[in-house]
Amino acid sequence: MNIRIGYGWDSHEFQAGAPLKLGGLAIDHPQGLAGHSDGDVLLHAITDALLGALAVGDIGSFFPPGDPRWKDADSSIFLNLALDEVRTAGYRIVNIDTTLVLAAPKIGPIAGDLRERVAELLQIPPGAVGIKAKTPEGLNLDHVAQAHAVVLLERSESDDELKLLAAEAEDDNAVDHVLSELASEALGVPSRRTTPLPAFDTEDIT
Repeated sequence: MNIRIGYGWDSHEFQAGAPLKLGGLAIDHPQGLAGHSDGDVLLHAITDALLGALAVGDIGSFFPPGDPRWKDADSSIFLNLALDEVRTAGYRIVNIDTTLVLAAPKIGPIAGDLRERVAELLQIPPGAVGIKAKTPEGLNLDHVAQAHAVVLLERSESDDELKLLAAEAEDDNAVDHVLSELASEALGVPSRRTTPLPAFDTEDIT
């Protein structure tokens, strides 16, 4: 399957005196969102969308709400695990679209900052992140914040992966050479060997 679509939804109740975090940003507001972790409803919905696209469960499957390790935890931890699952499965994020449903604070003035932060956390361009907001008009839910997220994934075939596949088809020395080059590029240092050593010829043994 070359593409997969995931949908996520989450909801948290406002609580006076608690810090408010949305999309990984600290928001100046008299009320925050109650939750076992930091209550970041937007990151929770995105995390569930990523996990749902892979059909590997939801955020509670990986981070049970009763586990004391996740008390007041930064929700970027949950998001990072979902990103690891996406990469391990051989996919990459094409784009993501989200909708926040809450009476306050107003999202319009900070939508750009939210888009930038979510894009940074997901390691994708800001233009691939949609941030929208609606008020819960007529729903009697002014005390609650909800978030919806939809994500599109596609099969990833990066240049690095293609290099490794081609090298693997040749011999182990070629694989070692490619891995050495990739490591050198990541660390910003020159490779110690620019050409692979010749394969060992057992016919030379006398």
